[in-house]
Amino acid sequence: MKLRVFFRLFLLGALLSGLSSAAPGQTTASIKGTVTDASGGAISGAKVTVKGAGSGIERTVMTNTNGDYEIAALPPGSYSVQVEIQGFQSQVAPSVVLAVSQNSVQNFGLQVAGANVVVTVEATQPVVDSTTMTVGQVIDKNVVQEIPLNGRHFVDLALLVPGTVTPPQSGFLTAPLRGQGSFAFNSAGGREDAVNFMINGINLNDMVQNQVTFQPTINTVSEFKIDNSTYSAEFGRNSGSIVNIATRSGSNQFHGEAYDYLRNNYFDARNFFNPTSIPQSALKRNQFGGDVGGPIFKEKTFFFASYEGLRQRQGLTTTSNVLTDAERTQIQTSGSPSAQGLLPFIPVGNGTLNGAPAFFGSASANVNIDQGSVDISHNFSESDRIHGYYANQHDKRLEPTQGSNLPGFGDTRVGVRQVFTLGETHVFSPRLINEFHLGANRVHITFSPNNPTDPATVGLAGVLGPSMAFIPVISIQDKSGLLFGAERNFPQGRGDLTAVVGDTLNYIRGAHSLKFGFEFRDFRNNNFANDPGQLIFATTANFIAGTTASSARTVGRA
Repeated sequence: MKLRVFFRLFLLGALLSGLSSAAPGQTTASIKGTVTDASGGAISGAKVTVKGAGSGIERTVMTNTNGDYEIAALPPGSYSVQVEIQGFQSQVAPSVVLAVSQNSVQNFGLQVAGANVVVTVEATQPVVDSTTMTVGQVIDKNVVQEIPLNGRHFVDLALLVPGTVTPPQSGFLTAPLRGQGSFAFNSAGGREDAVNFMINGINLNDMVQNQVTFQPTINTVSEFKIDNSTYSAEFGRNSGSIVNIATRSGSNQFHGEAYDYLRNNYFDARNFFNPTSIPQSALKRNQFGGDVGGPIFKEKTFFFASYEGLRQRQGLTTTSNVLTDAERTQIQTSGSPSAQGLLPFIPVGNGTLNGAPAFFGSASANVNIDQGSVDISHNFSESDRIHGYYANQHDKRLEPTQGSNLPGFGDTRVGVRQVFTLGETHVFSPRLINEFHLGANRVHITFSPNNPTDPATVGLAGVLGPSMAFIPVISIQDKSGLLFGAERNFPQGRGDLTAVVGDTLNYIRGAHSLKFGFEFRDFRNNNFANDPGQLIFATTANFIAGTTASSARTVGRA
């Protein structure tokens, strides 16, 4: 077992009209600005009220002597901002949209009251964000929810951010997994394993592989932001980009949807190595599910629940040189016990490759994924709000060509991935706001060989030491690398748990905005592995005689 502990303290301070930073590892946002009269003079004591559209959130502050105001720790969403003071016409900006980790500026210029009217103004969004030194971009909910996306993996949307590219197939654990997409990307020149993924302020990284633990269903992602450089002090551990994910919450209205996305080989061309003489390799992919959200108690308690399933039935074309009929006959009549025991695993050729007997086949590479999530938010009062989120994913993937180019081997990979987040925002006063968050990120994965044949039944008992549970890797090199058997270091698995607790105190004093906070992470890792070993035969004659060129096995790993 491996144990790692991360602990950070930070202090952020900025002029209200200058720099400001998002809360540590969180997805909350803020609205700030200045209220002036027609001559440009500051208006002190104006009442500024912010109301969330359908979320039941309402906050009120008064402008200071400089006419400045700031309302911190607001969840992403659409808000109306109204300014009122006696002697001036009231103004309202009805649609101020706050993105994840955004510091929005909304200024107001009030006119002297000539009648009892409310003036509606447009929400303003500056071309250059002067409120933060961080360089980044938000992928908003319209893009996340509506853009056509092959595979429906939210990480692919990161490629819309300038300076972000697809990692290479040969990179560190970056080749896309069948049915599960890519788990990383390269951004701003950084390594793909240096990206820090966070969901509702909780770490979502696989701390062993340094990639996202799993991809939440795209329907549950409200929006996310990628910060590429000059990060704020609250972000630690990783040197690469920061990905802050905000989950989708319910509102005062019920909304729901159901869907099914279908792909199959009826629309596909054949693989070059999948000749018309044998059935076309199958591909049947269904990605289906639904979600629903709404109020449990209007203006108070809201929920959003989702489910998504994936059923992918796919055949992978296999191509390998195999034994000639004469070699098969020789094994049956005078071959070693191991050659006779292994012969049934080598299929009879059904074609030729470079003039030699070859077997062309299709191996089943099915993928099953089931993911469910629930999001609950509750407003205890105008001063106290709590938000919780839980997601659970079960996935099962067959890898039939890992360690083998003959059907019937490979491995099955089963994963259980979970994330839990809980955040509480408490408004002690318009100038003092506290954000507390805790959560956990857990992953448990096992890799098991598909072929359970006991080595003792094929003449390999004790060849590579005691406790051999699976056929070792068998390679016949003069057959263009004919390869079959189990995989090195399989079966194996691991269970990792990351627990996080943190707190941020937002304090506004005069023209200054101060933030204090800490974050504590506890990471625990458990691994197991075994090794069936390998037997390498230089020639077919050596295989028939049971004479190896080399062998290897790691014993005692657990």
